[in-house]
Amino acid sequence: EFCERFSYYGMRAVLVLYFRYFLKWDDDLATSIYHTFIALCYLTPILGAIVADSWLGKFKTIVYLSIVYTVGQVVMAVSAIHDITDTDRDGTPDNMTFHVAMSMLGLFLIALGTGGIKPCVAAFGGDQFEDHQEKQRSTFFSIFYLSINAGSLLSTVITPILRAQECGIHSQQKCYPLAFGVPAALMVVALIVFIMGSGMYNKTAPKGNIMLEVCKCIGFAIKNRFRHRSKKFPKREHWMDWADEKYDKLLVAQVKMVLKVLFLYIPLPMFWTLFDQQGSRWTLQATTMDGNFGILIVQPDQMQVSSTLFCFNCDVFLQQTLPKLPKGVAGQVKFLNLNNAPLTVTIDGTTDVSVPAHQVNTGDYLTFDKPVRVMFNKNTSATHELTLKPQTRHTALVSPNLAMELVSLPLYLLILTFVNGLGSVLNVTLGVGDIAPLSVSNYSLVPQGKAEFTIMNRGGASCLYSIELGFGSAFTLVIPTTFNIVSPDCWQAIQVVEDVKPNTIHMGWQIPQYFLMTAGEVVFSVTGLEFSYSQAPSNMKSVLQAGWLFTVAVGNIIVLIVAEAAQLPDQWAEYILFASLLVVVCIVFAVMSYFYTYTDPAEIEAEFKQPEHEPEEKKRDSVEMESKDLDCSKDSDKNKRDSVVEQQNQEVKQSKM
Repeated sequence: EFCERFSYYGMRAVLVLYFRYFLKWDDDLATSIYHTFIALCYLTPILGAIVADSWLGKFKTIVYLSIVYTVGQVVMAVSAIHDITDTDRDGTPDNMTFHVAMSMLGLFLIALGTGGIKPCVAAFGGDQFEDHQEKQRSTFFSIFYLSINAGSLLSTVITPILRAQECGIHSQQKCYPLAFGVPAALMVVALIVFIMGSGMYNKTAPKGNIMLEVCKCIGFAIKNRFRHRSKKFPKREHWMDWADEKYDKLLVAQVKMVLKVLFLYIPLPMFWTLFDQQGSRWTLQATTMDGNFGILIVQPDQMQVSSTLFCFNCDVFLQQTLPKLPKGVAGQVKFLNLNNAPLTVTIDGTTDVSVPAHQVNTGDYLTFDKPVRVMFNKNTSATHELTLKPQTRHTALVSPNLAMELVSLPLYLLILTFVNGLGSVLNVTLGVGDIAPLSVSNYSLVPQGKAEFTIMNRGGASCLYSIELGFGSAFTLVIPTTFNIVSPDCWQAIQVVEDVKPNTIHMGWQIPQYFLMTAGEVVFSVTGLEFSYSQAPSNMKSVLQAGWLFTVAVGNIIVLIVAEAAQLPDQWAEYILFASLLVVVCIVFAVMSYFYTYTDPAEIEAEFKQPEHEPEEKKRDSVEMESKDLDCSKDSDKNKRDSVVEQQNQEVKQSKM
């Protein structure tokens, strides 16, 4: 369980950033696919429970679906290897369709695997104990619960660190293959260890799935009611009473109790709509914030660890940031003039932009959502087609012969890039290397703070240049033709272009929202499950568990609908929308709860188990036992009810695990 939870939460922690910065999806698409995946993970448990209880049994279901799960994790790791399709070795995959297809296949297999085994693992563990081993069973579930939290905690800390490393065959990029590969390896370990213990397990045979029986009973009641919709048929007290013709009255009474609780579940998905955004919107929010915690640099995807830490009542937090364009931007560009004279840039024959010598155009970035034609100095022979990548900032370098080179800025790095405007080769330290004349250097990842570079020419002359870098910022440094490397003030000639402003809001401001959301989840989940199980028949706990998981799936579906349909221009407006919806839902739920009447499932079941409520054939079978039933005392009945209540309490504890 530890390895499986590490595998799932580790992969999930970096997933939205993988969508955003490897597959190059925008925030809305990344959020939508993320929540689609989470919804699938909470829909497939229903399938897993039916397969385990009706055909394969818990052990085989866990083994087979764990194999599917492991294959899915391996496929995800392979999909993140950029070198597979990077034929020109520039660090960017050339066939993104391949990576997207592999990612979607991997996520589907993972959702099928992790969801399918979810209702089986804890129940299979409970099957290993006899009725008289209550203490041992309780100890097992305590260790089981600890393993879940330890796996999720460590994975949320470790996998973002693995992602932040750089790896690759031909070019070094963020190491998503390692971030997905380690969870895949741990899933292999989990599968091997589980199979190794096969000979020691108590494997119960499938006994049929009560969920299917409940669905059939409800379906028959609806169909029978529709057939007898004419007014000549007398009304019945409850619409489920239309199932009496085919199903046992006890089963019908139990289904009524379950439906009564499921009705209260209707408003619950809205809570999960907000809660599960910790892995999507909140992580993307962290990429625009300052993650410098003094001695620690915190990754945006590591902030999710706060939720688990608050569950443990801890106050240690870890995480580094990613610069980001304003939402909704199609593509942005600034023109960098490498000429000794001012430059006029004409866009689509209508708009003129003036660019000083050896500088970029003043003002904000120019934004285009479609290809445009640019002309330099009204020279028709110097006309170029300009196409910008969505959600990307570019620098258009204009050389003295009015040629144009477009440089795309990778916004997920804290970087510097140099432009050599001289007619000779220059070498820059700190990993920049040689820069050819009138060329642009590769991007360099630079730590926050003061960075010092030594610029040298072939003759051995050098110039020391330093710059203060804010967290999340990105700069282009232009070495103009007027640069004199032997001058004591050589550094003053270098032009600085701030491509991305440093992040100013500290990531620590997310801690209160994580604390409040986690506090709400603890109260919501524990109380909700305890209430549900206290109101459910003893043999239908699994039905309510399926219903509870279904509310999580619906909550995630709501997120993807809003993300795709609402199209709100500002992220804060979407946060306000979700919060307002939850306030409305809270009011609705309060009204529903006010009119709810508590029931005692054990008492109701006892009533319907009496002979007068049984079918005729069961009455005949019980004649022989009638005299014994008459001898039963009230104390015996009370002991039975107490035993049922005690069993329910134990099942509630196991459900919480």
